[in-house]
Amino acid sequence: MALIIDTRTEPERALAIACETLGEGLPVAIPTETVYGLAADATNPDAISRIYEMKGRPRFNPLICHVADFAMAEAHVTFDPLSRQLAKAFWPGPLTLILPIKPESGVHPLASAGLDTLGIRMPEGFSQHVIARFGRPLAAPSANTSGKISPTSAAHVEADLGDKLRLILDAGAAEIGLESTIIKVDGDDVRLLRPGGLDVADIERLTGKTVLRPETAGAAIEAPGMLASHYAPGAAVRLNAANVKPGEAVIRFGGKSLPGEENAKAVLDLSPSANLREAAANLFAYMKQADASGAKTIAFGPIPNEGLGEAIIDRIERAAAPRE
Repeated sequence: MALIIDTRTEPERALAIACETLGEGLPVAIPTETVYGLAADATNPDAISRIYEMKGRPRFNPLICHVADFAMAEAHVTFDPLSRQLAKAFWPGPLTLILPIKPESGVHPLASAGLDTLGIRMPEGFSQHVIARFGRPLAAPSANTSGKISPTSAAHVEADLGDKLRLILDAGAAEIGLESTIIKVDGDDVRLLRPGGLDVADIERLTGKTVLRPETAGAAIEAPGMLASHYAPGAAVRLNAANVKPGEAVIRFGGKSLPGEENAKAVLDLSPSANLREAAANLFAYMKQADASGAKTIAFGPIPNEGLGEAIIDRIERAAAPRE
């Protein structure tokens, strides 16, 4: 079983053991403000391979590389002016940019799935200190079995991958609870590849541009989180439920009860006060709770498709998609 170190009470010990473990080419579960990540040295092909093996992740699905500062980012990718403007405004934070890899970058092609671009992000919190101390970018997808619900606590990681990991760093519950928003600048266009913890409206206000939404049907995989089926619990998922069938678990929003929920296995409300940020932070944890209730189906009540609601709905739709 994994060693779990609380970064709030033992930060120096956590940093030292994390860097030692990463230096051996082994993945470490690290806390970020979005979700917990399965981090490994992005320059080490053996370390990256271990990420794919632990997660059971398809190798055509690229990984996001996490950096400690702009100097580390600029050593590996080329910024266009608009991407630089976005990074300056929203880093550290829940924004991933897809940028051209520099020929001299030491990031191994396994991390980019052989693409000539790289997803790159500067996280906030203890993970940033780990990367700075380690001195190299960390490839870090979510610390869970591929396609399953993303972890927002160390306990979630332990329950899923604890027997495969040597070390889990525990910084408490993830503040945002949704993965990063992924953006790619194409010429004068700003394209959304994955909605996430940064509201697209904030990007549009900064740039003065309408962000183009993804083409979902048959879209090429340019970034993580673009697979049709993803974030899936063991139970089936039903969207925009107008009522609750006997034995289902229900996850609703805004304190709005659904007919039939008195017969539900579990009733959870993402945010009784209709706060989308609170709802985003609770989404994955509540999906895990509903899945653990024994229900064969999780029914989601309606959620407004605005602000962070766009990212929440994206995750629910992917959880409900047919599974291969």
